[in-house]
Amino acid sequence: MIAGLLDMASWGLVLAGSLVILVGTLGLLRLPDLFTRLHGTGMTDTMGAGLLVLGMLLQTTDWLIAVKLVLILVFLAITSPTTSHALASAALYGGLTPWRLSDRKDEP
Repeated sequence: MIAGLLDMASWGLVLAGSLVILVGTLGLLRLPDLFTRLHGTGMTDTMGAGLLVLGMLLQTTDWLIAVKLVLILVFLAITSPTTSHALASAALYGGLTPWRLSDRKDEP
């Protein structure tokens, strides 16, 4: 009984993580500039990968693998937002300006 509930929760987390990453991919394709793309993918990448790792954590029975998965989760939670911030700072320093609503092409 408990094993079935753990399996269902694990699959739910894996599917939710996959959907979040899919939404981030759509944001990468649809958003207009680097800064909005970084925001969309950075947020969804961290959450999607976190949900995937949590889903895998529920499946493991070995404590060593569980410790490794927790370390991966911590590493992802630290490095993904830091990388997004560093890329945005480098783009601003390089002279790239953020997209504004007044930059739309369909306005006269």
